[in-house]
Amino acid sequence: MTSFASFSLALLMAVVPVAASAEKADREKPTNIEADNLVHDELKQVSIFTGRAVLTRGTMVMRGARIEMREDADGYQSGVILPEPNKRAFFRQKREGNDEFMEGEALRIEFDGKNDRIKLINSAEARRYRGAVLTDQMTGNLIIYDNLADVLSIDGQAAKDGSSGSSGRVKAVLVPRKKALEPQ
Repeated sequence: MTSFASFSLALLMAVVPVAASAEKADREKPTNIEADNLVHDELKQVSIFTGRAVLTRGTMVMRGARIEMREDADGYQSGVILPEPNKRAFFRQKREGNDEFMEGEALRIEFDGKNDRIKLINSAEARRYRGAVLTDQMTGNLIIYDNLADVLSIDGQAAKDGSSGSSGRVKAVLVPRKKALEPQ
């Protein structure tokens, strides 16, 4: 039992650094979207951007073949990003207070501005960069990047609809942080 408890503690300590906090200032920035086409429904407050669509908000960047944006009565934006055939939609955002970026890809990306949450769905992969160096890399069927809770969670279960894209297991490579040099 003791070795299991030690292993569990070591595993927990390895996962804790995966907690990720997006650049908080991004929430207050305007959303900019470029695409080849736009269909906007003012009554439903829905905009559909198609053709090499790129969304930026502060340090956040999302790309796909289609971006569907909605705005609720309180002004919160949410949306779905879908990729080109045989590709994945893309997400990238600077982390708060350091030179790190979170990046992800999936067959579907959903974002919720009110709850400050990004979902990477089907064939999902998240990566953390320290500067330009890839450090942590995680894959699963569903990855949720929750900025308010400061948590990144991954579900490895295969899709219930029978679609492919996940082995049913979470896979992670977590690189330890280098300790600061001690003064001599």
